[in-house]
Amino acid sequence: MIRARPVRLDRLADLEPAFLRMGLPTPAREYLAEKLPALHVLLTGLEREQGRFLAGLFAASEAPGREEFPAWVAGDQGSRPGTGLLSGRKEQFERVVAEAKARPELAELSEALARVLEASQPPAPLVLGGRTFTFGARTHVMGVVNVTPDSFSDGGRYFGIGAAVAHGLRLAEAGADVLDVGGESTRPGSPPVPAEEELARILPVIQGLRARTDVPLSVDTTKAAVAREALKAGAVLVNDISGFLFDSELPRVTAEAGAACCLMHIQGTPETMQKDPRYEDVVDEVLAFLEDGVARAVAAGVPRERVLVDPGIGFGKTLGHNLFLLRRLDELRVLGLPLLVGTSRKGFLGKLTGGKPATERLAATLGSVATLAAAGNADFVRVHDVAEARDALVVADAVRTALEGGSLYQPARGKVRD
Repeated sequence: MIRARPVRLDRLADLEPAFLRMGLPTPAREYLAEKLPALHVLLTGLEREQGRFLAGLFAASEAPGREEFPAWVAGDQGSRPGTGLLSGRKEQFERVVAEAKARPELAELSEALARVLEASQPPAPLVLGGRTFTFGARTHVMGVVNVTPDSFSDGGRYFGIGAAVAHGLRLAEAGADVLDVGGESTRPGSPPVPAEEELARILPVIQGLRARTDVPLSVDTTKAAVAREALKAGAVLVNDISGFLFDSELPRVTAEAGAACCLMHIQGTPETMQKDPRYEDVVDEVLAFLEDGVARAVAAGVPRERVLVDPGIGFGKTLGHNLFLLRRLDELRVLGLPLLVGTSRKGFLGKLTGGKPATERLAATLGSVATLAAAGNADFVRVHDVAEARDALVVADAVRTALEGGSLYQPARGKVRD
């Protein structure tokens, strides 16, 4: 399968301050946005004919300096066949897409590159409950409500129904955009919980929260039987760590309820996932897994615009895998879907900070979510400490979108001169 992954994808927001300082009017800024942004795209899974097509476009270009199409560098065809790098401007990539689209045998290549061009745009708005979430301006917060006796993060502190409801309400008051209620621990090595027990834990909590807050509720489960009752009780989002893999009925249950879903990547199961996880290409394999999960959702009747994805930090990954995924989250944008990332209190943060336990990883958690927000690489972050995370995010988001550089950064009026 051909996959196009943006190694670098310049956003208009990053160029906007320079355009404003130059005094360019809106039409000029829009024109340059098409001409200037640089794209560097890693291609994998190419057949020989597709590679020849890309090389031929560049070699045969008649424009001065061969600027009609992107530059093409093929990978080592002995050790890495079917790989290459395309580098150029947006308009050059658009020409490649148009050329490939005209040839039926290159449809897969055309579609892969088109997804890269769309990746710089925010995902479509998402409606959860009575709230509409838009993306790009700020990072939204999902607050964690664990109703388990063996949670890695709080050790069962909110296991009782009353304690869990009170905790959820505090998170809502602190600014959580969504509350994620779960009744089964998914810490490394944890065994599964019967559906009946999971339901007994979470249903009263969902009902209690639904009666006392209008914050949208998510149910953190892999089981169709649990999701069905949770959605009836007021949840509007199914958060499945297995990416709709563990229970084949869960996609249908989600679709029939009109709910949204978040599909996460995992290697193995919670019991086995940290027993020597291995990848040849962690980003590519996470992408492939998530694409399969999205396909299962859509095939069951869940609208694609109702799907979120999660790279599954800490779920079948080493410290290095986690860090590399966080560094390369931009590559997951080719899915065109809202991205939820959960780093809160996780083990890799403990390793980075000298072995600190989960209860002492707040500062590291805030560093991770602020990094994601500053880069614009997450639409939701899933956290235990909502108030503190909101403070960190509002600073990082404000820095990322800041434009008040003085009077010379005010938008100019007028038209582009011929």
